Amino acid sequence: MTAGAPGPDTSGDSSLWRHGDFLKLWFGETLSLVGAHVTNLALPLTAISAFQATDEQVGVLRFLQLVPYLGLALLFGVWVDRSRRRRLMIGANTVRMALLALVPLLHWLDALDMVTLMVIACAVGTASVLFDVSWMSYVPSLVRDPKRYVEAGAKLSAGASAADVAGPGVAGVLVAALTAPVALIVDAVSYLVSIVSLLLIRSREPRPAQPAERRQLRAELRDGLRWVFRNPVLRSLALIGFCCNFSMISVWTMFLLYGTGDLGLGPATIGGIFAAASLGGLTGAAISRRIIRRFPLGRVYLVSQSALLLGPVLVAVAAGPRPVMVGLFVLSFLTTYLGLGVAGVIIVSLRQISTPQELMGRMTASFRTLLFGGGALGGLAGGLLSGAIGARGALTVAAIGSAAVVVALFRSPVTRLTAMPSPAREPDTVR
Repeated sequence: MTAGAPGPDTSGDSSLWRHGDFLKLWFGETLSLVGAHVTNLALPLTAISAFQATDEQVGVLRFLQLVPYLGLALLFGVWVDRSRRRRLMIGANTVRMALLALVPLLHWLDALDMVTLMVIACAVGTASVLFDVSWMSYVPSLVRDPKRYVEAGAKLSAGASAADVAGPGVAGVLVAALTAPVALIVDAVSYLVSIVSLLLIRSREPRPAQPAERRQLRAELRDGLRWVFRNPVLRSLALIGFCCNFSMISVWTMFLLYGTGDLGLGPATIGGIFAAASLGGLTGAAISRRIIRRFPLGRVYLVSQSALLLGPVLVAVAAGPRPVMVGLFVLSFLTTYLGLGVAGVIIVSLRQISTPQELMGRMTASFRTLLFGGGALGGLAGGLLSGAIGARGALTVAAIGSAAVVVALFRSPVTRLTAMPSPAREPDTVR
């Protein structure tokens, strides 16, 4: 890294609680995640309530939200490694804010239809790709000290889990009170706040190092993919992450269809289930640092990822009176999010400490391609399978497939780690 005066160095502070710029990033990102939950619930409910969308159409809508990760994440990763990341994050959130504000406007003008909704969903997903690849690469340059990566990951994961807790409940209430299209205004406002928080960051981001030779897009893409897939730990995290995201998004889509269609649950009830269950994610993120310090890292990863993958079984077997079923739904998602809360801290920290700054964007992009590609395919599969055999049968198939992935966890080299490895060296082949 070269050029630019560095911002305040807080490596000597006792905690990131004293790192003002990190706290601004954390606040803005957490608030925008709350708004994103509103979008995740409001977009499909808009399709269901306003256009009587079929199961297959809801699956396609969810697919379009995530499919940009498959085609664009790697290209954006190269862009991120060539640029200052904060500027890209501000631009991406500006685009998301404008697009989501467009939905209620078109609704009021009676100009919103299913095709337009799908186009907007895909465009929002495209901006989300750029933001996600940028902010994950930006955090290490803001925090700087590799010893703080676990703490930064834990705080960001706790923020995401807090958004998971508040988001679905807020989304359910807003959709019920304002209708689904109008509720998207809240998400647009959350992105505005995130933009302001990013603009208030004082630390000067260093300019990316300029290569000695002319950049070649194909070579840069190859370097990023090679870095991930030649590293046994990163390769395992990426492939298992693909399976986990496929499971989570497919189950989420199927449950939304099952709850609204077969069981007749209202938006507030569904939002409440996700909100109550997400306390597991908040708890997992909050206790992750203590657990990682006390137990071997690999063992913690194995147990937490197993909880994530086995959680859907409870949704599939839920039966009996409605209060009992709702309780099992909450317990299922609680188990899944608890595992995610702990595993997420480990995964992000391992990715950051195993990758030099010059490859951070491309490494992140490679992961986002697989993780959100799995989510996109999971959403599509959830809608198509529910339409073919019914949401309840589809949930059973998904639970069995998710549980089968646990076998692969025992073969992962991550489970054999006892502690965080040393920070990665910069490769000589980086262009």
